[in-house]
This record gives sequence, C-alpha cells and structure tokens, in this order.
Amino acid sequence: MLALLHQMTAVKSAVLSQPTSQVSNSSHLNQVLELLRTLMEYRSAEVRQRLEKVGREASMLHMDVLLLIYHFARFGAGNVLEIGPYVGGSTIAAAFGARESGVQKKIITIEAGGSVKHFRLSSRNIIKDLKKNLARFGVAEDVTLINGRSSDEAIISEVRQCLSGPEVGLFIFDADNNVRRDLDCYGDLLNDGCWVVIDDYFGPAKAAPLRAQIDALVSEGRLVPFGYYGWGTWVGQWQRR
Repeated sequence: MLALLHQMTAVKSAVLSQPTSQVSNSSHLNQVLELLRTLMEYRSAEVRQRLEKVGREASMLHMDVLLLIYHFARFGAGNVLEIGPYVGGSTIAAAFGARESGVQKKIITIEAGGSVKHFRLSSRNIIKDLKKNLARFGVAEDVTLINGRSSDEAIISEVRQCLSGPEVGLFIFDADNNVRRDLDCYGDLLNDGCWVVIDDYFGPAKAAPLRAQIDALVSEGRLVPFGYYGWGTWVGQWQRR
C-alpha cells in the first residue's frame, strides 16, 4: 500500500508539474488516478504473467509500461502505430491487447534495424530478432512490420497506404530523441484522445532533448500529460487541432 501511495503521489506531481494549465482541473486528475487504479489491478491479473515473459525475452521497458500498452491497445479506440519496437516487447503487448479487444485493429510498427549492445538485451540483428519474437509469441500475423527510418518519404508513404485517416488510438515512440519529427509526420493519423507512450522522458543522454520537445508540445496544447511510469516513460493523450 505504501508503494502504491508513493507512485500515485509521483504521477500526480508529474502531471501537475507539466507546463500547461489544462491539467489543473479535478476532472483530469480523476482520469489520471483512474488510470493508476487500473494499473494496480493489472499488476495482480493473469496478463501480467504473460507480459513478464515478454519483458524478460523481448523488452527493456518497465512492466507497468507494458501493462499500460496492453490496456491502451485493448480499450483504446483505433489502431496502433509504433516507432522503434527494438526486438518487439511493446509490439507484443499491444498485439495481445488488440487481439483481446474483440475488434480488428491494425498494428503498424516501424524499425530501422541494425544492432545494439546492451548489458541485458543485446541484438546483432534487430529485424531478425524482432521477427523471431513476434513469431515466438504468436503475433507475427497481427503486425505489419515496416523496415526503415520513420521520416523517410518512402516509409511515410507506406504507412499512409495502411492508414487512411485519423484512426490511430495508440502511438508508441521509443526510437531516437526526435519525437516531434515523427508527430509532425504522422500526427494527422492520430485520433483525438489517442494514447501516446514515449520512452526515455527521464534517463539517458537522449532524454533532455526529448523531454524539451514533449514539454513544448504540452504547452502548445497538442499533448495532455498523464504522468510518467516505470523508469521514466511519458504517458498522455494527443489533441487534434
């Protein structure tokens, strides 16, 4: 219970500290606390056991973030667009949620590929390991994998062939430090109230420019903050102009 109170206080403080007056009303705070309550319930649910295995084998995200991705994909209105899946943990969590939504949803994930050295989860061939993990967890047929850089014209065109309008209900970003670039590219595909999950708001070197971009988008009224979770993943919603 003490840990729960600490997390609720931290997330509430994170929301209130964002540079916008939109979050000062009690209605929004109630939504934030309701999301926290939902997360607490997931921590003792069966899906946590499934996602723990996913986390061990295919993700560097905190378990709470994987649970939220599952929840948004399951109950959010619309498809899923992801940039930077690495070896697939977040993609698998989204696919589980979308499958259990009872509604057919598209899951489109963009990965540039390459290799990464990491003390826990390295990859010599990211695309190969991503495909292997999607198949291992039985979601390969549910995911459209696009290999390339998200800002390349050919990739943007390919995504737009899959998505015809503002039909994305969950946007996940865990790539470099330029989320504004990709929201400029794909923001018109996100529905109003689309859930947005952006990793590394706090953390490594890329966090500072990423955090500045997120804070600016909040100030401009494009993003509405719901706090940060796990090891510093920002969670909020998109607002269409």
